[in-house]
Amino acid sequence: MSANYQPPFTITPKIIRLIADISERLGRMEALQQGQDLRLRRINRIRTIQGSLAIEGNTLSEAQITAILEGKLVIAPPREVQEARNAIKAYDLFEQGQPANESHLLKAHEIMMLGLIDDAGRYRSGNVGVVSGDIVVHMAPPASQVQRLMAELLTWLESTEQHPLITSCVFHYEFEFIHPFSDGNGRMGRFWQALILSQWQPLLAQLPVDSLVFTHQSEYYQAINASTKTTDCAPFIEFMLQVVFESLAESEGSTPPS
Repeated sequence: MSANYQPPFTITPKIIRLIADISERLGRMEALQQGQDLRLRRINRIRTIQGSLAIEGNTLSEAQITAILEGKLVIAPPREVQEARNAIKAYDLFEQGQPANESHLLKAHEIMMLGLIDDAGRYRSGNVGVVSGDIVVHMAPPASQVQRLMAELLTWLESTEQHPLITSCVFHYEFEFIHPFSDGNGRMGRFWQALILSQWQPLLAQLPVDSLVFTHQSEYYQAINASTKTTDCAPFIEFMLQVVFESLAESEGSTPPS
């Protein structure tokens, strides 16, 4: 990357169509959900937290996360309860975050990983790889490069004139490629994409996109791998926009087209 780094991606016909479809559906939902109650927002937030943590192997149910949110005792592995508590606290501060602000990103990671890793809130000091079974599917850039790569990615995020639907997906993919933290990269990448989207359209902050990503977990990783192999994150953009569209369709109570 350089100071004028531009992440490599192609705007495909499918991406253009999905942006149009999402925008149209958002327009309809805005009119329908101006009076959306806090209870529904809370349910969607719990679904988002449960879905994001489940992708990382957390077994807590929506009912258990609701109980944790209400301060009730939950019989479950202590680490999983801590993960849920941290995620709830991170989402409570969601609206205060500025996507291109590095200190906000590091603070969010500190909250999300508090008590789970020793270097919460700090970029990794060692090299990491993403493993599937016994196979290393991605070797992240050296730790010595992380500070520079993240600074350039955040600079791009702040200055790009691309549509926020595209920008959020590109950031998410590039973040996972850099893998800036020793742990928590997946949940942070999804959390930060949601933050970018919510600043464009607040209604998107209420969508349980992560629960659908969990449902399509294998396709999620396939899209990341396809983007890495082609050095073009179009496959990941297409996948994530399809998930956003399906999440909107589900919230609207209709069935998305195949």
